[in-house]
Amino acid sequence: MPIFKNGPVSIHYEEAGQGFPLLVIPGGGLNATVAMLNSANSFNPLVEFSDAYRCIALDIRNANGGGTTGPLEADKGWDQFTDDQLALMDHLGIEKFLVVGFCIGGPLIWNLIRRAPDRVVAAVLAHPSGFRPEKPDQFYQNNIKGWAPALLKARPDITMAEVEKFLTKMYRENPDFVFTVTRDFVRACETPVLIMPDDVAAHPYAVAMETARLSAKSQVTLYPWREPSGHIELALRHARSFLAENAPA
Repeated sequence: MPIFKNGPVSIHYEEAGQGFPLLVIPGGGLNATVAMLNSANSFNPLVEFSDAYRCIALDIRNANGGGTTGPLEADKGWDQFTDDQLALMDHLGIEKFLVVGFCIGGPLIWNLIRRAPDRVVAAVLAHPSGFRPEKPDQFYQNNIKGWAPALLKARPDITMAEVEKFLTKMYRENPDFVFTVTRDFVRACETPVLIMPDDVAAHPYAVAMETARLSAKSQVTLYPWREPSGHIELALRHARSFLAENAPA
């Protein structure tokens, strides 16, 4: 996998296929890496879509086991990941692109659309993360336990105080909906989106369906579609047709 140096950040990414660019955001929360596309996610776009698109996936910054490293910019929160994604697209000479994102990729896709609305042509949000009122602090606590210890062990330059500030910015400063944008933003959004809902603790069905109802240009796959439903191929058929409809000729 190639590495792109962007100032103090090293971005570890992988490409597959040719055609219109398709940015892939792996799932796995703050431990999201390209390698997890083969395990933690329901399908691997680098396999499923590389026959028609130039698929580009990157490890998110400071994921344990990943190759993308850089400062923990506590004040930026979600924006540091979006910075990396847009910097990589710039480095590759890509102006406009499609996006497929899993889990944490849901909030990150909305942030990409907010930051670069003229660049994101359309997006597929697969089992997207969202706020669950009955578990208001789950993401903060999950990452304090499942992400922070290994990061602090590997990175003596990062302190627990910085981790706590960063996670507060991510998950406690705006603890509602999809974390990165408001309902009014989604309601006004003109970017076509395909929602592939799930319903586990971190991927609330109610939030996924609310974004679909609010967005003027949304589609929704059948539910349930993830294994063991046996419906994954039907959902993939929908995703393929959605991407084809929205990719420029």
